[in-house]
Amino acid sequence: MTIKKIALTLCALLAGFSVAGAQTVGPALPAGIIAHPALWHVEGEAGQVYLLGSVHVLPPDMNWRTPRISMALSRADVFVFEVPEDAAAVKQLQGLVQSHGFLPPGEKLRNMLHPQFRADYDAAVKSSGLEPASIERERPWLAGIQLMFAQISKLRYAASNGVDSVLMESATRNHKSVRYLESITDQFALLAPDDRTLELEEFEAGLKELRDVSAGIRPMVTAWANGDQAKLDELINGDLNQFPDARKTLLDDRNQRWLPRIQAMLKEKHVFFVVVGAGHLTGPMGVPALLRKAGYRVQGP
Repeated sequence: MTIKKIALTLCALLAGFSVAGAQTVGPALPAGIIAHPALWHVEGEAGQVYLLGSVHVLPPDMNWRTPRISMALSRADVFVFEVPEDAAAVKQLQGLVQSHGFLPPGEKLRNMLHPQFRADYDAAVKSSGLEPASIERERPWLAGIQLMFAQISKLRYAASNGVDSVLMESATRNHKSVRYLESITDQFALLAPDDRTLELEEFEAGLKELRDVSAGIRPMVTAWANGDQAKLDELINGDLNQFPDARKTLLDDRNQRWLPRIQAMLKEKHVFFVVVGAGHLTGPMGVPALLRKAGYRVQGP
């Protein structure tokens, strides 16, 4: 699975890394972009759950609070996210990156590359706008994600515009109860591979693709904004279907772990608003489909 596909997948599946990887930038798109993302509603024995998918980086001024979403937000008394995004979480993530994201002293990333890939690497770094020295000591997995998020920020997309970040800040400000489905450590374990040879091969294979990040992220955001679950499933899960081990780790296993957690929520006397990466809610292995298979009546696509 190439670095570009991994990084684009992070935008729709993993919340934690986008907090540290994508920086806030000034608006450069037309104001008032109207979005109509899909929303699901499930009623249980005592509780109710709303499910909203998030692309963790979005352009500025995108209005995604449809009347139905606004109503659900007003009813909810507990908000549930993938991972925390507060200062402590960012500090923890930065510590993990510091421990597992860098090459041994004296090694440089460009020198590790096979000669035929060095021109592609130089072009990718130049296109990102990053200084070569800023990534030369990073392991391939981290350098690839840094290059990817640098491109995303140039498109004026930012994690601070993502649905989860916006709603987490709102929930905290309004003193709502907040829960999390995973820890920063859980999500980091999905990012840093153990096989260093495969890590380098995947990095080299994805270097050419890093010149046109918009070709991946824009269609994904458009499908999400239009509530087009079939297209979103094709864009996210279509790529992952070519890499069954990655799909199992990033998507299917996590959905299965979350299912009993959501079922337990439906037994509590609360209205929950659950925000997870949009890729977790699409297709036959998505959370809504799993809830339906478990016998729940799920309103939504």
